[in-house]
Amino acid sequence: MQWRFLPGLVPSLFCVAVLALQGCSLARVDDNLPYGILNNNDLQLVEDGLPTYLLMVDGLIENWPESESLLASGADLYGAYAGLFVEDPARARKLSNKALNYAFRAACAHDKDYCELRSLSVPEYEALLADAGKGDVPVLFTLGGAWAGYIQQNTSDWNAVAELGRVEATMKRVTELDEGYQYGQAHMYLGVLNSILPASLGGKPEVAKAHFEQAMNLSEGKNLLAPVMYAEKYARLMFDRELHDRLLKAVLEADPNVHGLTLQNTYAQEQAKALLADADDYF
Repeated sequence: MQWRFLPGLVPSLFCVAVLALQGCSLARVDDNLPYGILNNNDLQLVEDGLPTYLLMVDGLIENWPESESLLASGADLYGAYAGLFVEDPARARKLSNKALNYAFRAACAHDKDYCELRSLSVPEYEALLADAGKGDVPVLFTLGGAWAGYIQQNTSDWNAVAELGRVEATMKRVTELDEGYQYGQAHMYLGVLNSILPASLGGKPEVAKAHFEQAMNLSEGKNLLAPVMYAEKYARLMFDRELHDRLLKAVLEADPNVHGLTLQNTYAQEQAKALLADADDYF
C-alpha cells in the first residue's frame, strides 16, 4: 500500500495518514471538473489522463489568474495527482507545493483577508477562521486538503510539519459551518488527525472514532473511503480486528458507483482489499 505522510515519532505514525484523503479533494461536488473523471472506475486510465487536465488548468489560470474556481480546481487536481499517483518524492513535493500555492491563491481570490494566511500568527489565523461563514467552506476545505498534502510530501521540513495545527483548525471550522459538505469528509480529516497517536502518547482515538462515524453517517454509506480510513487509522490503532474486518468487508460488498464518488470509491475498495490481505500479519 502507498499510504504516506508525516519523520521521527510523529512522521512515522503520521506518514500513513493523509494520502487517501487527497483522493477526497478530487471529488468536490461543486467544481468544474468533468464527471467523466469523477465517475470513472478505471484508476489507471485516470492516472494516465490527469496530466492533460493539469496542463489545461495551468493554461486557463495563466489567462484568468484571479479565478477562484480555476485556482481551486488546480489545487484539487495537483493535490490528488501528487498524493495518489506520483512515486518520486522530489516530484511529489514539487506538485504538492504547486497545489498549495493554487489553494492560497484561491483563498486570496475569494477574500482579500485571506491573502496573507501563512504569515498570520496562530491566534490571528484562528480569529480569521472564527469570522468565516458558510460561503467560505469550499475554499477552506480545498485549502485544508492541499495544506495537508503539502505537509505529507515535506515531512523532513519541521517548518511544514509545524503547520499541521492550522490544517486541523481549518477542518474543524468547516465542520462547524457545514459538516455535510463533501459528504462530511472534513470529519474524515479530523478522524485521521486525532488517531495519529494512541491515547497513552496524547492521541485522541475516541475523538477520532466519533469523527469517522460522523463522516460515515453524513455520507449515508455512499463514501466508501470513510470506513476504510476508520479501519486503517482507528481499528488498527486499537487492535480491534472485528471492527477492522467488518468495516472493510462492507466496503467490498458495497456498490462503488455513486455519482461524483465512483473514482474515489474504486480507490477505497482497492485499499480495503490490501488492508484485509495483510490483516493477519498486523493483528
